[in-house]
Amino acid sequence: MRVFVTGATGFVGAAVVKELMGAGHEVTALARSDEKAQALRAKGIVPHLGNIDDLGSLHSAAAAADGVIHLAFMHALSQIPFARRLGVLLGGAPTGIVSRFLSVSAAADRQAIDAIGAALKGSGRPFVTTFGAMGLADSTLRAPRPATETDAPAAGSPGIARAKTEEVVEGWASLGVRATMVRLAPSVHGDGDTGFVPQLIAAARKKGRSAYVGDGGNRWSAVHRSDAARLFRLALESGVAGARYHGVTEESITFRTIAEVIGRKLDVPAVGIPTAAAAKHFSFLAPFVMADNPASSELTRAQLGWAPRERGLIADLEQGPYFETSAAGSLSPVSSGTVPHAQSV
Repeated sequence: MRVFVTGATGFVGAAVVKELMGAGHEVTALARSDEKAQALRAKGIVPHLGNIDDLGSLHSAAAAADGVIHLAFMHALSQIPFARRLGVLLGGAPTGIVSRFLSVSAAADRQAIDAIGAALKGSGRPFVTTFGAMGLADSTLRAPRPATETDAPAAGSPGIARAKTEEVVEGWASLGVRATMVRLAPSVHGDGDTGFVPQLIAAARKKGRSAYVGDGGNRWSAVHRSDAARLFRLALESGVAGARYHGVTEESITFRTIAEVIGRKLDVPAVGIPTAAAAKHFSFLAPFVMADNPASSELTRAQLGWAPRERGLIADLEQGPYFETSAAGSLSPVSSGTVPHAQSV
């Protein structure tokens, strides 16, 4: 199959491309620069110059493909066109920068999905997009059970800005596109991780303590990026139009457990802090840190035959390179992997 992939050079995207090529698919990938295009060519990938704001380019690449996997997202202010960037920075109070950024990024994502969907309309060709399981969580509530593939996004979720785009994908699924959605766990882990966990490590290193909120009993789900990559391939090959699939290997890890491992590895105390102190300690990460986001992938495994086999998050923290100084992320409100859905793609 000739597959057009956006976000192919990202943390998850690179693993997805490797998985596709290993299964015999031909890959064309969106490249934002000549430098990235050259790097793609060196890996046997056909580059397609453009970006997710270039809707005509997206449409033409999708029209020429047998299927599309859309992973690109504006994770940083530098990726937003200058005029809209000024609106994010100067369009209101400084405390609203993150929410304005999320709004602009989510709008650009919807436009990109529409451009790709229009190219595939009525063809029955597969179109796989991604959102976050975090879109199912509410920062103020404990979930009564793990979220399933049939659950709709939660209005009180810190990831709702992007999760609501699922409605756009469902619209294309009703117009003859085999459009599916992969909801990724808040921690997509593995070597090269640029998401939540490296930023939690950076915060603990900077503050001299690894914090959790309250008793730390809120839960996160997790998936290794190689397992996630196989799921994207299976959704491309066998996914059902309109279906949601969960990229979740471990459905329920308490945040306190994560914080305690980080504290031990950094040799700093792991401490509980009150809810009122979360924003000061974690900055823009606070709503995500407090979210209770257990999620199940039982339906996904049954429907696609997905069988995760990589090590879990805690084992990865214990054995991987997360605590090498160069591996830790910086605490930035618009850095890759933290703002959109907790997953860097």
